[in-house]
Amino acid sequence: MAIMHQPTLLAAVATSCLSLAIPAKAETAAPAPITPYADIRYRLELVDQQGLPEQATASTLRIRAGVRTREWQHLSAVIEGETILAVGATHYNDTVNGKTAYPVVADPTDTLLNQAYLRWRPVPAIEVTAGRQAVNIDNQRWVGSVGWRQDDQTLDAVRVAAKPRADLSLDYFHAWRVNRVFGPDSPQGIWRDTAINGARAAYTIKGFGTLSGYGYWLVLPTFPAGSSRTLGVRMAGEHLVGKGVLILYAAEYARQHNLSGNPRVFALDYLLLEPGVKAGPVTVRLGYERLEGDGTVGLQTPLATLHAFNGWADKFLTTPANGLEDLYVDAGYKVGGKVLGGLTLRGMWHRFRSTRAGLDYGSEWNALVSYPVNRKITVSAKFARYDADAFATDTTKAWFSVEAKF
Repeated sequence: MAIMHQPTLLAAVATSCLSLAIPAKAETAAPAPITPYADIRYRLELVDQQGLPEQATASTLRIRAGVRTREWQHLSAVIEGETILAVGATHYNDTVNGKTAYPVVADPTDTLLNQAYLRWRPVPAIEVTAGRQAVNIDNQRWVGSVGWRQDDQTLDAVRVAAKPRADLSLDYFHAWRVNRVFGPDSPQGIWRDTAINGARAAYTIKGFGTLSGYGYWLVLPTFPAGSSRTLGVRMAGEHLVGKGVLILYAAEYARQHNLSGNPRVFALDYLLLEPGVKAGPVTVRLGYERLEGDGTVGLQTPLATLHAFNGWADKFLTTPANGLEDLYVDAGYKVGGKVLGGLTLRGMWHRFRSTRAGLDYGSEWNALVSYPVNRKITVSAKFARYDADAFATDTTKAWFSVEAKF
């Protein structure tokens, strides 16, 4: 693949957006016709995985820059490019460099167009977005942009969002291509000629939460085993029970069937129950997530932000054929005040089992420390330890990152 150098890419980004922007009349209070922005993130990722002869050390820098145009004649645009660089030696398997003696860290180096879309808003209650875009729906369990990795997952799609009243929202999208986090040089980096349709309706019940129903129809010729139809319902909200004390709750159920060219025939259930409590700076959740398997195939969520679910060690990016039960505790503490205000501490514990055959897969500990140095810069450290019983191998991961947004 021909790789564009970063300065050339950024120049192309600026030139393209300038062609889309129409200068406004000179008014001191008017917003700028074009707003540039940037997001720079350095990350060090360390992985020790039993069964592989080498330990991974991935030192990577992502430089993302783009421009947004002011709305003109109900139209606006975004064009965004990014460069991912390896800082130092590449002692890791980035999925395209062939270094299979090392654990996988799916952050290959590249320079590419990340987003490029046009948005039309004929009235305040309706938006139509067309082009390459990051799509995040609900908690990203079914559709997400995988913001954890250095390269986003984006969709070449048309998306229509409507809000006919304050408590009701409707959303539909159709995608013909998936640009995955592995980058275009990877055989699994792009899913072409897809026919992906997603629809969601959400109703907010005052004082209780949001009830939503959704359907996702995935036809993936490049990955036929991921072609499926999923219909589901979700309820999530919070309720004040005392001074500074909130009861939190989320419940979700979905049913997934094979679709189109999928070589398997299945009908599998998804279930989530997640009660919790927030008291001042402390938040605690107890969760149970169940992705059913029938012994031949497990329920899959190939468009999800998978790192956010079932442990940060990423051992269950693909649901095992015997299914997955994840029982977990998630506790967090956010510091207030001026000195360490915004400092966030978080810890999680997972116990993984199969939905059939009575298998104990293993358990995992996760920990996170994050601190906003100022409004633009955040530093964080993260840890994951997976202890295997009947699935995969013992794995330890650690991360340190610094991110600046301008």
